[in-house]
Amino acid sequence: MGRRTTTGSQYTDATATPAPATEDVRGLRFITYLAPSIPRALFEGVVDHCRRRLGHEGASLRVETRVSGPERGTADPFSGGEADVGFVCSPSYLWLREREPSPVELLGVAPVFGSGRNGDRPVYFCDVISARGNDVSEFADLRGRSWAYNDACSLSGYYGLLRKLDEMGEDPRFFGEVLHSGSHLDSIRMVADHEADAATIDSNVLWMRLKERPGLADLIRVIDSWGPFPVQPVVVRSGLDPALKGALRDAFLDLDVYAAPALAEFGFRRFAPVTDEDYAPERLLPNASERPTPL
Repeated sequence: MGRRTTTGSQYTDATATPAPATEDVRGLRFITYLAPSIPRALFEGVVDHCRRRLGHEGASLRVETRVSGPERGTADPFSGGEADVGFVCSPSYLWLREREPSPVELLGVAPVFGSGRNGDRPVYFCDVISARGNDVSEFADLRGRSWAYNDACSLSGYYGLLRKLDEMGEDPRFFGEVLHSGSHLDSIRMVADHEADAATIDSNVLWMRLKERPGLADLIRVIDSWGPFPVQPVVVRSGLDPALKGALRDAFLDLDVYAAPALAEFGFRRFAPVTDEDYAPERLLPNASERPTPL
């Protein structure tokens, strides 16, 4: 199995912006690892809402586009007090919770998107896409073909696949070539452009992308779907004041008249309550106690 890395600059957001220097100036510090696949403007709308609701005019948003969350065993912005609230993919949350003491905890809310498949729940599916017009009609047809994935912290793009292969008694050698795209949007582009035979995409991301670019429906199709899985959680720094955590949770669950219509433009409906049980490792990761076979 070969492996190479590719990037598509037109789909890549700016690198993470530095956090302001002092506590008084910076206020609440938000960070998202989910853009550009989920538009940056959605997270900006959430931060604006929290500024209004909590009076934290100095609240800032940092955007990290390289991975879907802090990588296992690496430095993270919560441990160092550089971030207070984060939007991350589930594997990164689980890895951060492994640490003693854990630098993060669930805020207790997660986003609900308007796709009818979600049933008004904070969930998504791993949608396997391939190009229209090829001879791939099901996952088994991908043996020996090329596969694109966004990054190794992603549940939908990476661990969902490992789970599927594990269930089949296979490993990544099932594919002839594995390509690191850098984002769900680049994975979609690569499949549409016949640079990769298939990829798994967060179903909410795919739904938003097809609404934004309807012509993509003539280029790609879903050949399989796994899930549902709990959607990407909102985490908070464990050392944050408990009263502020509670106020943040209330703010997320009660969007104001400005935030609700602004976020609805992205197909976003609301934040819904979630618990740690929703993100139990055995529900999400193959061989959760072990490091997975890398792609």
